[in-house]
Amino acid sequence: MCRVRASVAIDQHPKQTNSNVALLRIGTRGSPLALAQAYETRDKLMSSHPELAEEGAIQIVIIKTTGDKILSQPLADIGGKGLFTKEIDEALINGDIDIAVHSMKDVPTYLPDKTILPCNLPREDVRDAFISLSASSLADLPAGSVVGTASLRRKSQILHRYPSLNVQENFRGNVQTRLRKLSEGVVQATLLAVAGLKRLNMTENAEYLASLNHEETRLAVSCERAFLETLDGSCRTPIAGYACRNEDGNCLFRGLVASPDGTRVLETSRIGAYADEDMMKMGKDAGEELLSRAGPVFFSS
Repeated sequence: MCRVRASVAIDQHPKQTNSNVALLRIGTRGSPLALAQAYETRDKLMSSHPELAEEGAIQIVIIKTTGDKILSQPLADIGGKGLFTKEIDEALINGDIDIAVHSMKDVPTYLPDKTILPCNLPREDVRDAFISLSASSLADLPAGSVVGTASLRRKSQILHRYPSLNVQENFRGNVQTRLRKLSEGVVQATLLAVAGLKRLNMTENAEYLASLNHEETRLAVSCERAFLETLDGSCRTPIAGYACRNEDGNCLFRGLVASPDGTRVLETSRIGAYADEDMMKMGKDAGEELLSRAGPVFFSS
């Protein structure tokens, strides 16, 4: 199970600003985690570029997305991953902001026209944290225990290993909201990204971003997105892909597709050179293998 560091999309034709306004406007969601990522990006920009360290040079612009407004339904039922990025990307394209900070997991497989992904910050911890007031692991939960998640990927993986558990898939809200629901007994356990938990404890434009780019992460993300694109991945299909550098310095890629109920899980892996072209090919090849093994009915069920 994996998560990646915040990623940044920018308008390829940023509008000019004058000395009376911020040099750079960063668009973000308003959740504590999204703001932590936006402020981290701001701080890195200020450290790398003296002109951005001046008071008022960078403005954080909070934008409410459809995914923030509709909390009563599973994400897959109301449009998928673009729900947390669409309004921010529209503001970017319209020139209301200069850059957008997203969690990579929220970025759709196909980027909106006029936007690019020029920058990835270093990956955080990719693991999921198991959180419960009554058990130390999923294996310790009694049969019928309710586990809350908003992720089809997590739901499928849990049910594949522990089919006796009851996975509530519309367990939505920010980290604080989910922990409150856990303490209130709405669920007996949940899984949260370790990266997000860590970030919450931290309390012209292409040129700026180039200085922040972490190339190892960018290459890994490119490999993972090539895998997703081949599978035409969306929030309706449990898919997991993770690329990393192994001890030999090569790229190790692991991919997985699963049925939503967890009864069928297909996995594959690849090892190759840690280089752009090789890694893109690995991701695509892994996706094509799983497509072939799964068959068309697997993705339409």
